[in-house]
Amino acid sequence: MDQLALLFVLLLGAVVSVPVGDRFGLPAPVLMTLLGIVLAVLDFVPNVSVPPDLILPLLLPPLLYAAVRRTSWRQFTANKRPIFLLAVALVFVTTFCVAAVASAIVPGLPVAAAVALGALVAPPDPVAATAVAGQLGLPRRLVSILEGEGLFNDVTAIVLYHVAITAAVSGTFSPWRAGLDLVLSAVVAVAVGLGLGWGANRLMDLLGDATLQIGLTLLVPYASYVMAEEFHGSGVLAVLTTALFIAEYATDPDDVMTRLAGHTFWDIVDTLVTGVAFGLIGLELHNAIRTASGRWGEMLGWAAAIVGVVVFVRLAWLLPATWLTKRLHAKRDHDEDIPMGWRETVVMWWAGMRGVASVALALAVPLETDTGTAFPDRDEIVFIAFGVIMATLVLQGLTLPWLVRRLGVQADTDREKEFEKELAVRAAKAAKRRLREIEAEEDLSEELSEQMLRRAFDIGLRISPDMGEDERREAHEHRVRRLKRVRRIQAEMLSAARHEVVAARSEAGADPEVVDRVLRHLDVRSLR
Repeated sequence: MDQLALLFVLLLGAVVSVPVGDRFGLPAPVLMTLLGIVLAVLDFVPNVSVPPDLILPLLLPPLLYAAVRRTSWRQFTANKRPIFLLAVALVFVTTFCVAAVASAIVPGLPVAAAVALGALVAPPDPVAATAVAGQLGLPRRLVSILEGEGLFNDVTAIVLYHVAITAAVSGTFSPWRAGLDLVLSAVVAVAVGLGLGWGANRLMDLLGDATLQIGLTLLVPYASYVMAEEFHGSGVLAVLTTALFIAEYATDPDDVMTRLAGHTFWDIVDTLVTGVAFGLIGLELHNAIRTASGRWGEMLGWAAAIVGVVVFVRLAWLLPATWLTKRLHAKRDHDEDIPMGWRETVVMWWAGMRGVASVALALAVPLETDTGTAFPDRDEIVFIAFGVIMATLVLQGLTLPWLVRRLGVQADTDREKEFEKELAVRAAKAAKRRLREIEAEEDLSEELSEQMLRRAFDIGLRISPDMGEDERREAHEHRVRRLKRVRRIQAEMLSAARHEVVAARSEAGADPEVVDRVLRHLDVRSLR
């Protein structure tokens, strides 16, 4: 098996793991990691030869962009305190706790190298967290916090990692210089992200075509990441800023085709890239096994100790942080999402799985210092990092569904239905307001006006049937049954039309472009 065949196996696994995970109630990323581990121990499977410095630029931008599409800037600002406590403060605390323990148990490990180890194992993976949280039906407030933590903690961890690596390679360290680099990295990233977001928004208006617009959304995250890194900014923060800007300002409510096609396209990209990323994590087991050759007992003990530190620190931080957030929430009437009770806090604790960023940073540890000597204890750092990744991703990922069911932590469906009903009422009222405006401008017959008024009311009822009174709801249900029958008949008619057009594609003298254009017209009609 060569590298290309291995890539196709991972892509196929990414597709198959979704229904298999749904069937057995397991997260698809965890299944892909297990697949990678199985492939890693097979003799005929080659070692992965992706350059470490390309893993983050290739995998993170589309994954971050796909994750941001599911949230909003308003959600981040509403949850700034919980996100700050997890994405910034907890990353610092975990980094330095890991560094302290690693320096104590690994003989001769320099402080700078220990801090690098702490930084690369500190951030929970945003992709694993959101994939698992979404599949388990957790309360929206927990999903919001996990998404915010996962999206922003990589920024803090990667900056800390680069500062520590620079100190280990050069042999010098300045706290003031490190703080200045952190601030400048954030400023540059935000500037690049806003600039590219604004430019992409303008360019989408010029392109017009849905295919070109969606293609641009695939290029923009990569451009944002690379440009920010070129100017010594945070590529992760730049991608987040660009994605949030586009999600906030580049959405045309009437551009139905672009929205539907874009949603499908990014679902596909998210599924495939996530599968490949977590498959690579399992495949990198080759490197960990080679590193520990002849020293299994000693290195497994170190890895187990660091796993214990990572897991314990998260729990020890979450308990007082949740209490503090609740106190602040009670004193200030802020509309932010916080864990409600110890059960949700425990679920948040156990959802702290490490993943793509940790793997990329571990593999990117330099081989040599500036003096030409080997990077201190690089093999030990890589092995411990993979021990943390495998333990948290596989062990926690496989047991999290059981823990959620055991604790009974589920989404508040009543609140979701109430909000859905509220939106349905607002949509129906907006449609009625527009109808009144049209009636003032145009001469509508009484029959047409009444028909349009019923349709305005039906807009809301189709979203939330609970918004109408019993009598009107029964009338609506009668119209829905009639409409379903009409649509069924129309669908069969359109199907016959499509079969006829597709058959014409094989006829002599038929122009395939004309056939495809007619077929596209019929497909659009089918969506109405």
